[in-house]
Amino acid sequence: MTERLLQEADLAGMIGDREKRIGIKPNLVSASPAFEGGTTHPEVVEGLVRYLQQHGFYNLAIMEGSWVGGRTEDAFDVCGYRELAERLHVELIDAQKEKSVTKDCGGMELHICRCAEHVDFMINVPVLKGHCQTRITCALKNMKGLLPNGEKRRFHAMGLHRPIAHLALGIRQDFILVDNICGDLSFEDGGNPTEMNRLLAAADPVLCDAYVCRFLHYQTRDVPYIGMAETLGAGSSDLDRAVIRELNKPEHAAELPELGRVLKLAEMAEEVESCSACYGYLIPALDMLEKEGFLKNFKEKVCIGQGFRGKNGVLGVGRCTAGFTHHLDGCPPTEQEMYVFLKNYIAGKESPQD
Repeated sequence: MTERLLQEADLAGMIGDREKRIGIKPNLVSASPAFEGGTTHPEVVEGLVRYLQQHGFYNLAIMEGSWVGGRTEDAFDVCGYRELAERLHVELIDAQKEKSVTKDCGGMELHICRCAEHVDFMINVPVLKGHCQTRITCALKNMKGLLPNGEKRRFHAMGLHRPIAHLALGIRQDFILVDNICGDLSFEDGGNPTEMNRLLAAADPVLCDAYVCRFLHYQTRDVPYIGMAETLGAGSSDLDRAVIRELNKPEHAAELPELGRVLKLAEMAEEVESCSACYGYLIPALDMLEKEGFLKNFKEKVCIGQGFRGKNGVLGVGRCTAGFTHHLDGCPPTEQEMYVFLKNYIAGKESPQD
């Protein structure tokens, strides 16, 4: 599928010079296999690499940095990228270990991993999936993996949308190959995959994300960073003027999961500047509790995020809520730890970490 799509898109013609250094940016948010719906399939990246090498491009580097609290090295192993890179002789870069450079990105200074700067042609390979904080994540947000961990935390302190939009000017995306094989349309970390068996290609990250919004029945205004990026000149969201070509049009429309479920669960959290990993673990933990009936009469808010540092409260998860009467330590605590902690709290039991 990948090789045919790239052939139809004439990616080699777009790149031109065979000496160019080509960056390949998958989504390896955590150490979870692609079939769970949170990470880019290594087979898609292998198809991309094989296509490039067959057309004479050998100066290739796969680069990624997992979310705060996760180790990219673990993701490379679990997701199959270390084996892929060794077998196809492609450089593999852990962006978490990279030094950063400071760039003016449309009036906002951002710290970007140096590896992203040493690229002549950037190929983004995101997963089409949902996100608890921004509703969707695809082309624009995937570049956040090429930021140092401290900058990722700052993005959340700034509210995510505005810095994501400015990042579109900091890291140029020359081609986007979207993995829509089985992305989780609810959670960024995966766990509830929706099988689509589809790949998308695009040249404009803003247009790509606008298309994803339409597919998931959102308006682009529901994902503010899309309009912000368009205003900054990073691309166009006008799908009515776009040229959209389907190679194999499906006979039936895709059946989407209940996307509003995540928004309802999010109402149970009091979130202020939380990092993706921490919040991304809380919502699935609440989902498990809801399915088991524990949230039926539970009215309290679970506090989470950097905005609660040094403050007092009743119930919180993560190290930032250390001053709360009942809190779960960790940066971040895992989904299972949150689930057990909240289950014990709701059941009136005393948690070991209270």
